[in-house]
Amino acid sequence: MSMVFCRVVFCAFLSALAVLAPVGPLAAQEAGDPPADATTGGGALPVTVVPATVMPIEIRVPASGSLVARELALVYPQLAGDEITELLVEEGDRVTKGQVLARLSDLTVKAQLAQADAEAQRADAAVGQARSQIDSTEATLAQAAAALERTRQLQRGGSATRAALDEVVANEAAARAAAASARDGLAVAEAARAQANAALDLAKLNRDRTSVTSPVDGIVSERSARLGALGSAAGDPMFTIIADGTIEWQADVVETALNRLKVGDPVLASVAGMGEVPGVVRLLPAAVDPVTRLGEMRISLDQVVGLRSGLFASGWVIVDRHDGVAVPLTAVLEGDGAQIVQVVRDGIVETREIKAGAIWKGNREILTGLASGEQVIERAGAFFRDGDKVSPVTAEEPPAESTVSAKQGESAATPRAAMSGAGQ
Repeated sequence: MSMVFCRVVFCAFLSALAVLAPVGPLAAQEAGDPPADATTGGGALPVTVVPATVMPIEIRVPASGSLVARELALVYPQLAGDEITELLVEEGDRVTKGQVLARLSDLTVKAQLAQADAEAQRADAAVGQARSQIDSTEATLAQAAAALERTRQLQRGGSATRAALDEVVANEAAARAAAASARDGLAVAEAARAQANAALDLAKLNRDRTSVTSPVDGIVSERSARLGALGSAAGDPMFTIIADGTIEWQADVVETALNRLKVGDPVLASVAGMGEVPGVVRLLPAAVDPVTRLGEMRISLDQVVGLRSGLFASGWVIVDRHDGVAVPLTAVLEGDGAQIVQVVRDGIVETREIKAGAIWKGNREILTGLASGEQVIERAGAFFRDGDKVSPVTAEEPPAESTVSAKQGESAATPRAAMSGAGQ
């Protein structure tokens, strides 16, 4: 409300008072009451004041969003085409790493395992046979080598013909080749055995894979598997598990506040149906949505009972805590780019420009322009001007007369008080 309006109201009030003047004051004097000026302390208007005090201040950034799993584990069958024969857990069950969640039909896998086992046994036999063959050819080779040596001695003595020597040499070469072939045969048999053993191991692994197990400790959040369905790695997972059961807050924050946030900032989240849950900032937004102008951050929450993925939460990120000089929010006026308070010193009003900061619990932090302990009008307004005389009354001490609020446009409780304030 402007000063011009106050003047108009004041003039109208004077006109009304002029009509009542012959009756009111005269009746008061006849009753022996003191003059109005004496009651108001020589024209000083009572006003409620409060001291600027140092108090804890918190600067908070609002956030909102939904609770989500910190990490999800998707469980698919590792065998395709086998029927689901057992389901052992329900949604909401807590599971441990390696726990069996479901079983697939193992009829085909058992047949494959028996076949692979037979192949492995045959490969073992082939290796033994190859080793026996080596022993036989090496004995033949030794015999041929001895015959060759005797024939050469006889040939040098003239007792053996050249043809006999050539025959013995050929026999020794053939025996040597047969021994080499037997050794190669052993290598082939051992390779076949290794392949058979690998097939056996795979068959055993497939047998184990008929039991679908949990890859992590956690809570089953979704089960899409159905009895009789065929296991497949395509499509939806059989189970979705919240790893370690950890729930966190996926919160949106306005882009203008991102530079004030840091990892580790304390958080208070008000979760639907649960009340406040404390936490800390774990991840800051890596990008801002160009449409909503919001960034998405992740907040680690205390894992209290009842947290569930999908619950809505709103709350605050506390980016700063400090002590500062503050006054009630109503004591600060803003307009025309300036912030002011009305200081009362020695009963005189002084309008002072200040720099205000954070709003916290109904109070406004004063960064500059006001010292702790200085008295300000609790509800500042255009009703008071520099130099006005007032009678300060603290909020804890009610005045003898009705205290005039400094709220813009609010008048005194008595006609005399209104006249005194408006005329100054």
